[in-house]
Amino acid sequence: MARAPATAEDLEALETDVLAGFVLARAAAGLSDGTIASDVMHLEQVRAWFGRSLWEMEPTDADVYFGKVLRGAARGTRLSQAQAIKTYFLFLDLRHKIEIHQMTGRVVECPIDEMNRPRGRQEARLRIPPTAYQVGQLFAGWREELTSCRKFAPAARNYTAAKLMSEVGLRVNEACKLGLSDIKWNLGHFGKLHVRHGRGARGSGPRERMVPLINNAAATLRWFIEDV
Repeated sequence: MARAPATAEDLEALETDVLAGFVLARAAAGLSDGTIASDVMHLEQVRAWFGRSLWEMEPTDADVYFGKVLRGAARGTRLSQAQAIKTYFLFLDLRHKIEIHQMTGRVVECPIDEMNRPRGRQEARLRIPPTAYQVGQLFAGWREELTSCRKFAPAARNYTAAKLMSEVGLRVNEACKLGLSDIKWNLGHFGKLHVRHGRGARGSGPRERMVPLINNAAATLRWFIEDV
């Protein structure tokens, strides 16, 4: 069926709707808000440079952008922007290819191909935990500072929370939400902590668990409760 030529307002509204649909689709796939926001930021940066709707980009435009504009950028930035563009064009191809063709006469095609695709890969950062000696040094120095700190009670509280995280592997949020009733002194050989606000998985909500008071954690708690 023949359609009237699309106006500039029609194309602007379509571009807005497409980007909103892209965000919703990525959220439905389970991506975090930070990841989605990063993709949108990359797309907006490319859109600001290009000056037109992204579906009008061609491989020669991507050549100029990655070959000149981002020539001196960090490798991670180039890879992230290229991946955001590829994902966006995949969304266009799956959801809006026909609509865009009807309104503009243009066939959506990703401007990044094997010739201009930024090379390299993002490697995971290696996290090396501190040694037992380094951890001991940290808390030894912290204990000494407790004798001369300006506000003893909050300093002792922070020390205890950090010590618990080191001894039994609690997360920060889990340690902050502990209460006296969560300490089960007589459970098991060492006693246990009832972690009521454990981290959930895949949107399942908080998961409870029992954590044994190993590595002298019981003594740390007794000091804080009885002396502090």
